[in-house]
Amino acid sequence: MKCAQCEELFTDLVNHELAPAEKEKVERHLAGCPDCTLELVSFKQLWGEMEAVETPVPSAYLKVKFQAMLETYKESVKEEENTAWDTLKEQWKRLWKVQPRWPMAYNLAVILAGFAITWWVAVPQKTGDQGQQLKVLSAQVTELKQTMMLTMLENPSASERMRAVSYTTELKQADAQVIDALLTTLDNDPNVNVRLSTLDALSGMAAYPEVREGLIRSITGQKDPLMQSAIADVMLKLQEKRSVGSLKKLLRQKDLDHGVREKINQTINSLI
Repeated sequence: MKCAQCEELFTDLVNHELAPAEKEKVERHLAGCPDCTLELVSFKQLWGEMEAVETPVPSAYLKVKFQAMLETYKESVKEEENTAWDTLKEQWKRLWKVQPRWPMAYNLAVILAGFAITWWVAVPQKTGDQGQQLKVLSAQVTELKQTMMLTMLENPSASERMRAVSYTTELKQADAQVIDALLTTLDNDPNVNVRLSTLDALSGMAAYPEVREGLIRSITGQKDPLMQSAIADVMLKLQEKRSVGSLKKLLRQKDLDHGVREKINQTINSLI
């Protein structure tokens, strides 16, 4: 059994859903593979944290911010369009009152869906200006998502910070504030699982030069073997030859894990 095949079965293994024959194969592989054993330990820790996650309560600040954006936008729309906006406002109030503990990302999706239906059904399509107005609202919603993510990154709960990082996949574009927050989390978050999730999110933003530069700077600051190994994998995946210097500096650390040292050497040889 290969490592990739073994890792695909971690979920079933943790949930005790593997057939006896498959379980035996996995256990035999784990007995001879320290890397997969380490991955399984990390996976079990993450799985336990995910099970303990409570659905976040949206903060009063986010509610007020969204309400303020609605009021600002309503003022720019003609008087005859007020009915549609009043409907949207009522939908928001009902959603907040009835389901205050839904994940915020899902709330936003429901709100946007309600807005789209209200707009296209209830509002007469009179001018081309309405297309521009939709773009403005879309930008405001994106700003709200970013605000939500940045706020949750400061949450004391590691699982909440991981949830915040996962919201970056919903952003079409990441501005400098979001990128800076993620790079700060990558370097300073006390939880290795949060840092691993952040590394994964940043690797998906490699088209931004500042992300690549931040990842390279982060290499020598990582002390956990899991992070050191993972960031080497990302550099190889991105074929980031500029990282070779930082990887060599990492090799100079006397207490560097033996397995990590081998991986970094392999990464450097592949990048040169």
